Amino acid sequence: MKVLVNVYAWDNPKLYQSDFALVEGDQVIVAAEYSNEIGIVESIVENTNEDPKEKILRVATPRDREVFLQCEAQKAQCLEVCHRGIKESKLEMKLIDARVSLDGKQIIFAFTADGRIDFRELVRSLSKELKKSIRMQQIGSRDEARKLGGYGICGRELCCVRNNGNMQSITTDMARVQQIAHRGSDRMSGLCGRLMCCLAYEAQQYKEMLVGMPELHSNITTKEGRGFVIEVNAITQEIKVKLENGKYLALKKEDIRPIA
Repeated sequence: MKVLVNVYAWDNPKLYQSDFALVEGDQVIVAAEYSNEIGIVESIVENTNEDPKEKILRVATPRDREVFLQCEAQKAQCLEVCHRGIKESKLEMKLIDARVSLDGKQIIFAFTADGRIDFRELVRSLSKELKKSIRMQQIGSRDEARKLGGYGICGRELCCVRNNGNMQSITTDMARVQQIAHRGSDRMSGLCGRLMCCLAYEAQQYKEMLVGMPELHSNITTKEGRGFVIEVNAITQEIKVKLENGKYLALKKEDIRPIA
């Protein structure tokens, strides 16, 4: 059985092989990079050619869940200590979250920063005060938004939260093909400051609808002469053209002639 597990970390859900009969919502123990961690089964995956190398170690026991809650209870103190250390060290970084490993030996702090941060002194200070191994993990602005949660301008929960971070790369070409690139980055950016994830939802459909249609601001030939494309409507398959004589035309795609 192949299952998609959302490990309690800042990584995306990962595919695991399981020798156990599991259902969505089950808590399991998996081997993370530095220690075993608890995770939740997101879904049972059947139609995939991917062959995961890692296996589910075991189903989480009541004791595992109890230890997990105990680790969670330590977060507030860990974050307070780290916040104080960052302030004293005058480091240009924003602390996002902390995680105490299931074995209680390690604390992972997630942070964002504009560039590389030399946090070696901070790590030594935290390790001495918290008596645990310290790991600092720099995450991106999208990961920060997914971790903190919230609602977009559409009034719905953030896409990165609803999709557990499984979003494809968002590019300016997606905005261009949907003819909204002219709105400016502020109107196309989400709470994370990056291009909104929802730009990916209809980009492919727009590309298909625009096949055979002229580029915006290109020159074309119509039945009434040469003109300049000032508007392209992929949904209605119409083009608005300004002719050389100043007249405006609304044409269907099939009415366009190649430039002679």
